[in-house]
Amino acid sequence: MPVTAVAVVAGVGAFGPMVADASPDLPGITAQELLARVQTAKVDGLSGTVKSSTDLGLPALPGMDGQATQFLDLLTGDHTARVAFAGPDKARVSVLDDMAERVLTTDGKTAWAYDSAKREATKIALPAHAAKPEVAPEKQAYDPQAVAQKFLAAIDPTTKVEVSGTEKVAGRDAYKLRLVPKTDQTTVGSVTLAVDSKTWVPLQVTVMPRTGKDPAVQLGFSAVSFDVPAASTFAFTPPKGVKVTEEKVPSKAPGKQTPPILPKPGTPKQPSVPSADRPTVIGEGWNAVVELRGKAQTGNPALDQLLAKAPTVQGTWGSGKILTTKMVNALITTDGRIFTGLVTPETLQSAAAKAPR
Repeated sequence: MPVTAVAVVAGVGAFGPMVADASPDLPGITAQELLARVQTAKVDGLSGTVKSSTDLGLPALPGMDGQATQFLDLLTGDHTARVAFAGPDKARVSVLDDMAERVLTTDGKTAWAYDSAKREATKIALPAHAAKPEVAPEKQAYDPQAVAQKFLAAIDPTTKVEVSGTEKVAGRDAYKLRLVPKTDQTTVGSVTLAVDSKTWVPLQVTVMPRTGKDPAVQLGFSAVSFDVPAASTFAFTPPKGVKVTEEKVPSKAPGKQTPPILPKPGTPKQPSVPSADRPTVIGEGWNAVVELRGKAQTGNPALDQLLAKAPTVQGTWGSGKILTTKMVNALITTDGRIFTGLVTPETLQSAAAKAPR
């Protein structure tokens, strides 16, 4: 099981259609004021239920490792999770699958990953210096506040920010803060954050594609409490008969951190030569592209079938195939590199031209 967070543009889900209450009548607030309050919002703890339904139009990328495949599963379909967070180092996420449950929890010293379907659990001893241990991609995928911060990091002169109204989320009054990329190089049409009018914590994130009327991603609470969860919430005792594996996270393990599957917007990176297990980010903001090397293996029947239908492109960077969807696009080169992001195919090729060979 992964033990570090995966940074994503949209490493998230969202809840699907729900009956909305009448828009609450809240005092007026400017986009700048609301943005400032969201960026400084802090609560000691919270708990609740998060529901998700995601349609990124994401194709399967055979040749990815098992951990990446597990993470990509979180980016499709409908999911429900019970969550609890307290302080910087305590978190519990229980993902409810069909007739099964995955539990990931940490009290800051020990992390547990449990899969009821497999009847397996992993106990992970965390290094003493770890201030914010992350037990799995689910921690990022089911924390609306963390997801919102990733999109807020993309705000720059190429982003229009506005207050687009109010709504009820999980029974609480919320403002809607809307971010609209001005660049035409991204597949993201807009991102709307439903911001709690009392705590200023994002309760829901909705991502709209540049084309189409249906959300590509939404993430939000269907129920939430801002009471600090009890310490016992983050403890875990494996059921009888469950196979338990114990692991220890090295205090320092360069090059072994979980790589991001998609870039985090707003984090500028200079192109560098990535290793096989460590990607690099080219560009910044909404135009960020991740390059991974050694991930697309030739001779994989499923991948070969997928690429056979994809158009061939070439440039100064070499040649390859373009896989396109409404949100996530990927360029797979003949030398085994993958360029991917929430960007247009043209942007991927431009990034490939900037990447060292």
